[in-house]
Amino acid sequence: MSIDRFFIVANRGKDKEQIFSRQIRAFLQENGYTCVIAYSDEERSQMRTQLRSGQDCLLVLGGDGTVLEAAHLAAGTGTPILGINLGNLGYLTEVDAPGWEQAVRSVMDGSYEIESRMMLDGFVTDADRHMYPGACGTALNDIVITRNRGLQVLYYNIYVDGQFLNRFSADGVIVSTATGSTAYNLSAGGPIVEPKARLILLTPISPHTLSSRSMVLSADDRITIEMVPPRDGKPLCAECDFDGTRNIGLSSGDLVNITSAAGTTRLIRLNQRTFLEVLHKKITS
Repeated sequence: MSIDRFFIVANRGKDKEQIFSRQIRAFLQENGYTCVIAYSDEERSQMRTQLRSGQDCLLVLGGDGTVLEAAHLAAGTGTPILGINLGNLGYLTEVDAPGWEQAVRSVMDGSYEIESRMMLDGFVTDADRHMYPGACGTALNDIVITRNRGLQVLYYNIYVDGQFLNRFSADGVIVSTATGSTAYNLSAGGPIVEPKARLILLTPISPHTLSSRSMVLSADDRITIEMVPPRDGKPLCAECDFDGTRNIGLSSGDLVNITSAAGTTRLIRLNQRTFLEVLHKKITS
């Protein structure tokens, strides 16, 4: 794949004056490449419409959260992402800041591999399966149903491919990809999964029962989560979150429908550190 244009998406809290972004842009321009810094929300929105599969590359300066943002911007375009870490060790970034020049040279030379990561699609409908306008989203890590105020217990039914699985009472539920297994899923007691695996994890959040466990489902399964009215008759206080960046309010009877997405997030890998190496450092730190 021949890349001739780069876009830079930086964590605005870690590259406040765009000093690092401009340094990388100058380097690329000196080597004959076009480079655009997408810093403001407007610039990032415009970038989303300009990405060309097979010709562009996203350089992400920040941590895993910034890579997630870039994954949403690049969703469906096939644009590869190189994460350059500006903070704590992350699972999605590929190199630390001091190694940026060698990493970018490797991309310029074509000395890299592409790792495709599964994503999730989700949309919310009412009880009659009428979709709410704009109530949809894509996630690289997870789609989470959680209470959005108070200490209300959530009740929900889970269906897999139209077949009733079980009713749960909990603070919510995490539906995650293998990539997201080391995020909220891990904090909630879910399993760690090799990130290239194609599967869907279901992990209740603080379940109000001794028998609830995480479940591993096929990437081909269709998951429907039906919101059950609270037992005290009060209005439901819940929301559906897509990678923590997009929130949709939920009402009793609503259905959250989740499947694997047709597109993937394409991460550039330079074989500098493996998932197991990062996991080892996280566990022992």
